[in-house]
Amino acid sequence: MSARPLAVIGPTGTGKSALALAVAERIGGEIVNADAMQLYRGMDIGTAKTPVAERRGVPHHQLDVLEVTETATVARYQAAAAADVEAIAARGAVPVIVGGSMLYVQSLLDEWSFPATDPAVRARYEQRLADAGVAALHRELAAVDADAAAAILPTDGRRIVRALEVVELTGRPFAASAPAIGAPPRWDTAIVGLDWPTTVLDERLARRTDIMFADGLVGEVAALLGRGLREGVTAARALGYAQVIADLDGGGDGEAAREPTFVGTRRYVRRQRSWFRRDHRITWLDGAATDNVERALAVRRAGTK
Repeated sequence: MSARPLAVIGPTGTGKSALALAVAERIGGEIVNADAMQLYRGMDIGTAKTPVAERRGVPHHQLDVLEVTETATVARYQAAAAADVEAIAARGAVPVIVGGSMLYVQSLLDEWSFPATDPAVRARYEQRLADAGVAALHRELAAVDADAAAAILPTDGRRIVRALEVVELTGRPFAASAPAIGAPPRWDTAIVGLDWPTTVLDERLARRTDIMFADGLVGEVAALLGRGLREGVTAARALGYAQVIADLDGGGDGEAAREPTFVGTRRYVRRQRSWFRRDHRITWLDGAATDNVERALAVRRAGTK
């Protein structure tokens, strides 16, 4: 690939989008989103999606490509986003990948392959989920793959169904069919990570949550419920959205979802850090530094052939 891609990754709330946009402006880049929930049309406030008016003319890809009723999958994203990266480089621009959804980032940067799917098998398990309930299906998974059952929340029907499907199709444990960390890289991508000290990032996350509610997150959720959000398998589980839905369903006005949203986001950040710290290709940048654009460009230049 003639134009070496640059990936800007890291935990939620660190300023990745702003850094990626500034870098793209400097080098004639185009942004490729790697945030699973920013794939959805209308999920703007709660995902901190960069508004069109603030993109400063930089093309953005893999934003607003799904309706909230559609299911986002890593495999589908991988194929579409990889095609975007290739097309950007082919026209002489620099692909700038940005996001914090761990599997989405990893699937794009590395040569990951996914177990086959069988719509008939999945439909059968989905029907059993509807008929018998998630607890019964989780017990069934435990009987055939105890490790998978231990790793998947007993309330996560979607993942339980997928695990049962994979076990039936492959005859192997679910984990054995999962893509491995350390898979060959897809391209010679320069990777920078953005982070802050935990206490500072927690303060940023609290402000971020307050801003989202002030900017109308509850109203956004209410509007999306009218477009089928409640039926969305993945969109309805997004941080902020799930908490607002739960409060509205309980007769609240959505405001009580503020604290659970912050707590859930903080917990998610811990998971992101744990995941990304395993990848030793990443050059970490201090979120408070004022020269991160130059630092990111230097990382990219260092490996350019």
